[in-house]
Amino acid sequence: MFLWFAGLGFLAVVLVFRSPALDYRMVILGSILPLVDVATGLAGAPPVLHTLLAPVVVLTAVMLLTRNRRLIRRRWLGIPIGLFMHLVLDGTWSTTELFWWPAFGLEWPDVALPTLGRGPAGVVMELVGLAVIVWCWRRFGLDDPERREVFVREGRLDRELVG
Repeated sequence: MFLWFAGLGFLAVVLVFRSPALDYRMVILGSILPLVDVATGLAGAPPVLHTLLAPVVVLTAVMLLTRNRRLIRRRWLGIPIGLFMHLVLDGTWSTTELFWWPAFGLEWPDVALPTLGRGPAGVVMELVGLAVIVWCWRRFGLDDPERREVFVREGRLDRELVG
């Protein structure tokens, strides 16, 4: 499930923050980054990116490393925001032991990642993600070469279309 997280994570953050200056490329990256856990989980690695700890640590790092650098902070804040969006869209919060790790002990819980247990609903969710991406493409004017270039180069959306 890739499009579900990229599309809905992007749209939710645009609708909540309504910021033309936020780097939405980083939001998209952050919202799909926990899918690394799916790949590395096959090798036995723990799903750290599906815990609340991961976005909190990344957010703290961004805030500390970008003190007095407002423009750099604005760019990198998209990653922890996207990580939080993934947790919401994946329903990770409903798996208490995984979501709150290591609050209840350092032992990794023996639970499946929510991303893997979707079955046929996962296909429907991907189609919804695709529909959201197509809608966003049109709604935010990304069919216009100039607007698309700004989005690709800087991650920004047109101020008129966001607010």
